[in-house]
Amino acid sequence: MLKAMVSLFLLLFSTTMHANASDKLIIDLQSLQKPTWTEQELANAKLITDFVQNLMNNHNFSYVLENYNDSAYVQHNRNLPDKITGLVGFLAEFVEEYPDYTYDVKHIYADGNFVIFHSHATLNKEDRGNDQKGMNIIDTWRIEDGRIVEHWDSIQALDFSMRVYSLISGGDIENENGVF
Repeated sequence: MLKAMVSLFLLLFSTTMHANASDKLIIDLQSLQKPTWTEQELANAKLITDFVQNLMNNHNFSYVLENYNDSAYVQHNRNLPDKITGLVGFLAEFVEEYPDYTYDVKHIYADGNFVIFHSHATLNKEDRGNDQKGMNIIDTWRIEDGRIVEHWDSIQALDFSMRVYSLISGGDIENENGVF
């Protein structure tokens, strides 16, 4: 009887752990990388993948601040505060309201010191994989000497609620860097 109970407990525990692990969206750089990338472009893509995975999917803001908090980071999304600290502060508040927010990377492009992610961001677990929900996002980062120094993005709301959210949140200019 004890063996059966222990076996049942272990089965339930491992199933629960697997379910929790599968909730986390992982950026699969290996399947998204291009064979034509140079070693430097691959290194830049790895850098951005680590940054984005921890920022957007893991919501591990302390890791991002420890590893990427560089005063050289210039934010060109006018609705976000400048610098990594501003970005982390914004996202920390955002995921309090939307804890299931994820960023599903569909394509990665690397060109010299620039890395571009084309992604599908969603606020709710049940919307993941539904290209009629969430946001279509193209992010561009510039890397200099192994550091992320600039970021631009273009965001397309895919459904009515995201278009309304974009209208409401799109009016405040949080930095003076311009969009170009």
